[in-house]
Amino acid sequence: MKFKKGDKVKVIAGKDRGKKGKILQIYAERNKASVEGINLTIKHVRPRKENEKGQKIEFPAPMNISNLMLLCPKCNRSARIAYKILTADNKKSKVRICAKCKELID
Repeated sequence: MKFKKGDKVKVIAGKDRGKKGKILQIYAERNKASVEGINLTIKHVRPRKENEKGQKIEFPAPMNISNLMLLCPKCNRSARIAYKILTADNKKSKVRICAKCKELID
């Protein structure tokens, strides 16, 4: 998975094209992500008790990951994600890097 919870992303396709936000939740099995303030959907909630009122709840619906692009925290541009393997003390770790500025993202 290229994205992680808390990453800043830019929407590149859909009704919210061009907007930026932070990833709230990732659904890896469905290849989707919920982004703060993007793809907002209204859900109508019925009153449960007698004196309670019905209401509309607005929440970010999950959107396909292919419509998102990571914003590099260093160069502050939307960029593809590349990977690099770092070795330290006989331990290998795979890290994400920005494909444009070659800076470490994690």
